[in-house]
Amino acid sequence: MKQQSVSVRWAYLILGVLALLLAGVIYAWSILKAPLSDAFGWSASQLALNFTLTMCFFCLGGFVGGLLSKKLGSRWCLILAAVLSGLGFVLASRLSDAVWMLYLCYGVLAGLGIGIAYNVIISTVSAWFPDKKGLCSGALMMGFGASALVVGKLASVLMDGPGWRTAYLAIGIALTVILVVTAFVLRRPSPDLPLPQPKQKAAAGSETFEQVDYPTVKMVRRPSFWLAFLCIVCLSAVGNTVISFAKDLALDVGAAAALATTLVGVLSVCNGLGRIVTGALFDLLGRKKTMLLANGLTILAAGVTLIAVLTKSLPLCIAGLCLTGFSYGAGPTISSAFISAFYGTKYFPVNFSVMNFNLMGASFVATAASGLLESSGGYVAPFVLLLALSVVSLVLNLCIKKP
Repeated sequence: MKQQSVSVRWAYLILGVLALLLAGVIYAWSILKAPLSDAFGWSASQLALNFTLTMCFFCLGGFVGGLLSKKLGSRWCLILAAVLSGLGFVLASRLSDAVWMLYLCYGVLAGLGIGIAYNVIISTVSAWFPDKKGLCSGALMMGFGASALVVGKLASVLMDGPGWRTAYLAIGIALTVILVVTAFVLRRPSPDLPLPQPKQKAAAGSETFEQVDYPTVKMVRRPSFWLAFLCIVCLSAVGNTVISFAKDLALDVGAAAALATTLVGVLSVCNGLGRIVTGALFDLLGRKKTMLLANGLTILAAGVTLIAVLTKSLPLCIAGLCLTGFSYGAGPTISSAFISAFYGTKYFPVNFSVMNFNLMGASFVATAASGLLESSGGYVAPFVLLLALSVVSLVLNLCIKKP
């Protein structure tokens, strides 16, 4: 085997960001779902259920990826991810009026494949950066979160031109190619490679405790894990819900169709920025202060958007979407950095995949919010729910102690 160099880690980080930039297309659902309602007459709740299924199988895929990477290695796991996600979008491009086919192709196959890729890429690249856990996680999450702007915008152009079937087909082919390329290039550092280690001086405001590698079974027995898990469920529920109907929300407060589509991209950019800034803050300020800042921002995001809905204010809605994107970006980065800092790196792939199930809980909140939207006929009730959950998240966060 060719001797590894520490400097190659930056190339791997760039490749990981690019791969996740494309894989994050599942967050462009509010754009990709638009033509399906017109084509097949599916209701908002039917389309919302697809997003929930996607998030559920995305979480399951992450768990499967964590388990399989130990036995098969990252290469074969990423090839499997490429086949599943690519096939999901290619088959979705041939949809008929049977909504269960959408659930199977987009929700199950694409969600599962992207979940596997997400876990394998993050755990493999993160292994190269023991000295910059937060920054590495943030950069990777930024790529995943920014996808709705880059890939979503390209998909929107294709849907306006050749049509939505061409857009879905193009996404499927591109996903397959980038993940296969990543599979053959990306690899974990060898055990004997001397990587830069974190400085011994603790970050300002960080907790001090003995670093221990916790196996998954022991990790899930710790109260600190469940407090953080539920905290991030409530934290992520706000962004997860708004992403599922961001375009419709903008239209409801008076935005033009083109602006509404652009705002989905703006939310995505803020999501990406939130991820990398949160990672840097995690390294600089420590876990406690970073999570408190994320909590405060989420409460502000839900509150501003609720006022925008009540007053039908487009400027406040734009501000609310930006704040929501930024706060939502904090959740995945905190998940990754928190697991690494509290429970060690030895069992990180599986531990991280278990923590990632918080997105499943957040997706069920998105489905419940869509039900409230349909039953109440407006966005007030959903945002009252989200504001309440953001406050609950703060309370849970304050209860987290040493692992």
